[in-house]
Amino acid sequence: MIRKLLIANRGEIACRIIRTARAMGIATVAVYSDADAKALHVRSADEAVHIGPSPAAESYLVGAKIIAAAKQTGADAVHPGYGFLSENADFAQAVIDAGLIWVGPRPASIRAMGLKDAAKQLMRSAGVPVTPGYDGSDQSVERLTKEAEAIGYPVLIKAVAGGGGKGMRKVDAPADFAAALESCRREAKASFGNDEVLLEKWITSPRHIEVQVFGDAHGNVVHLFERDCSLQRRHQKVIEEAPAPGMDAATREAICAAAVRAAKAVDYEGAGTIEFIADASEGLRADRIFFMEMNTRLQVEHPVTEEITGVDLVEWQLRVASGEPLPKRQDELSINGHAIEARLYAEDPAKGFLPSTGRLDYLLFQDGGRVETGVEEGDAISPFYDPMIAKLVAWGKTREEANDRLFQMVSSVEIWPVRSNAGFLSRTLEHPDFENAILDTGFIAERLHSLIPPEAAEDHVWQRAAEAALLDVVSDNEGLAGFRLNSTPKISVTLSHNGETRTLPFEPAVAGSTSYHDDQRVLVFDYGSTYEFERGARGTGQASAADGAILAPMPGKVIAVDVVEGQAVTAGQRLMVLEAMKMEHALTAPFDGVVEGLSVSAGAQVQVEAVLCTVVPGASEK
Repeated sequence: MIRKLLIANRGEIACRIIRTARAMGIATVAVYSDADAKALHVRSADEAVHIGPSPAAESYLVGAKIIAAAKQTGADAVHPGYGFLSENADFAQAVIDAGLIWVGPRPASIRAMGLKDAAKQLMRSAGVPVTPGYDGSDQSVERLTKEAEAIGYPVLIKAVAGGGGKGMRKVDAPADFAAALESCRREAKASFGNDEVLLEKWITSPRHIEVQVFGDAHGNVVHLFERDCSLQRRHQKVIEEAPAPGMDAATREAICAAAVRAAKAVDYEGAGTIEFIADASEGLRADRIFFMEMNTRLQVEHPVTEEITGVDLVEWQLRVASGEPLPKRQDELSINGHAIEARLYAEDPAKGFLPSTGRLDYLLFQDGGRVETGVEEGDAISPFYDPMIAKLVAWGKTREEANDRLFQMVSSVEIWPVRSNAGFLSRTLEHPDFENAILDTGFIAERLHSLIPPEAAEDHVWQRAAEAALLDVVSDNEGLAGFRLNSTPKISVTLSHNGETRTLPFEPAVAGSTSYHDDQRVLVFDYGSTYEFERGARGTGQASAADGAILAPMPGKVIAVDVVEGQAVTAGQRLMVLEAMKMEHALTAPFDGVVEGLSVSAGAQVQVEAVLCTVVPGASEK
């Protein structure tokens, strides 16, 4: 058995691995960048080694530093978690060559499944159904354009080395293909160092179904049933569940058997996931489910599988890496109940889901389910990494019970001043279509307007703020001669929020919200959303965009500038693209006008609210 384990990762997955390792009596080593010097995973591990500056490219993605840290601390194994170097075959081989145990599949298996085009070809030969499309070696624009036309629009462009929605675009019409291809290639090159793509037919009513597989060094491969990951935004999973709603026994047997064949085709060891796309226009059917890709690592959403099977997948990883056979046979695995997971991100749905960074001055999770997190109150959300705050997981005997429990967990989240998507998640979980399992990958995009909480507080939130602001006064009988709780309140408070000022009376027992207050402000937490009120009429301090100033919405890197000084632009025209937290954000013109004061070029690093340029209305082109 492994004695000391180095976790080549950070955040919640590092904390998750540390927890299981400790329960198994395995010592743990954390690695950290400058930004993570005081992070929870560093505080949780038995030892920690600094590996470089904050950017991942100079720390978590430098394999030599991680191997050196393992040698320095006497670790005998390396667990890569997910993301970063977890699917890097060269790093896996380097770990093995250094005499260390690699907690993951063989490098050859990673290579076989690492490129989507080669993986699809391999799956065809193994009898696994694949999505119709083009995965050839001719990557010329002319050939790809021709193949897209042959497939028929809409088509999906996917980076062959991609993952997590990076380098992926749906194209609805031929006129949009060239621009989408260029954007895909640029994003893929930046994220994976490889700009090659493949094309797939866009599936009608698509559902994202994946199967958890596990292999060992003794030739055993099992599946641990399926998960439904259809609720996505920009191809990033948001809510996952197991088992998949509407999956009958025959279809489950077919898809899980195909997943096992896929794993055996590459002599797979360790935890892996076979991802399928299902045409669910007539429900889930075995003949309409196609292989997409294999993730040769542990998945973010693995907790829902653990919840319905009673298996600790990290423990299985460590045992298999130590040479042990799989702890259970296929006939010893079964589904018990239902589990749903929601990804809580530091982002602002009201502002286009822009990432929100900074210190978590206030953070509270209510009991009721499983919380996987890499932060505590007082920690910071860094602009250098994925903005996940936590994964909230609920189990129930039925899907309805699991959903009710998760809704209670999500709607009671309290976070400040970092913004989160908790309110968005709450609205999604209680949406009638989600409750009735009417799912596909377009679920969020098609209902987005109804899922985003209002940026301005509703009346009941205002009243809750007033109640909180006046509660101390009401509780203090001194100075309130003749005041009785059963009588009409005679006191009021003036509050400001989102550019509006109201004077409100005390009305106790407003249900559905919780609050926090001090001398300057009142915070109301309402079904996952947080609203700030200032005491008195102090104003909002918000800047107006009417002057045409284009500000950086967050710290990031300018990766494309589409305009020049003096150029005439129209409302909505893209001016430049900012990359931050692994996502591209297009900045557009607020109205017709001319670009002035252009202060950045491609490659520039900018800070939040930096003025990048100004669009001046009514001017003539220079």
